[in-house]
Amino acid sequence: MSMFDERAWEERYRSRAGVWSGRPNPHLVAEAAALAPGTALDVGAGEGADAHWLAERGWRVTAVDFSTTALQRAAERGEALGADVAGRLIWVRADLTTEPIEGRFDLVTAQFMHLPEPQRSVLYARLAAAVAPGGSLLIVGHHPSDLQTTVPRPPVPELFFTAEEVAGSLDPVEWDIVVADARARAATDPDGREVTIHDAVLRARRRP
Repeated sequence: MSMFDERAWEERYRSRAGVWSGRPNPHLVAEAAALAPGTALDVGAGEGADAHWLAERGWRVTAVDFSTTALQRAAERGEALGADVAGRLIWVRADLTTEPIEGRFDLVTAQFMHLPEPQRSVLYARLAAAVAPGGSLLIVGHHPSDLQTTVPRPPVPELFFTAEEVAGSLDPVEWDIVVADARARAATDPDGREVTIHDAVLRARRRP
């Protein structure tokens, strides 16, 4: 069983009542807060915190994950936010590394999706193609420099990427790079020491 397949994630979600904090990813908040609400595709939605945050701000969100358990949990939590918010959320079980994306969106976001090649390149190309003219692509991941710290990371360097690498895969005729950063943040390692880690943050806008 691979850490990248549905069975592994199903087992992880089923093993506990909640895997994630329930808070939206801070880079999504920072990058999307000023965007005008429209349609959004949240890929690797997990328990739905990012999708919930977007829907609360007026976005119509299609949230995709390949874990049925995670999506059921996310839908239940969405219902608890009220009919208006729940009515702007669509939950879809799919593996977008192998299945096509239907439609185009004003925002396509994927947070901390670490896949081996060639799946990552295939997925990110599909995500970029799903952005509507004038829309935004937001990709966030753990920076390769984290492998030099004491925070737990899989010892598989090819899983990690820089924002510049993702930016380089986008056609400069079609895209403007708005943000391509390695953003520092504090973290605590297993021994209780505070360390600085970095997140790769790419936000690009498809030209109208």
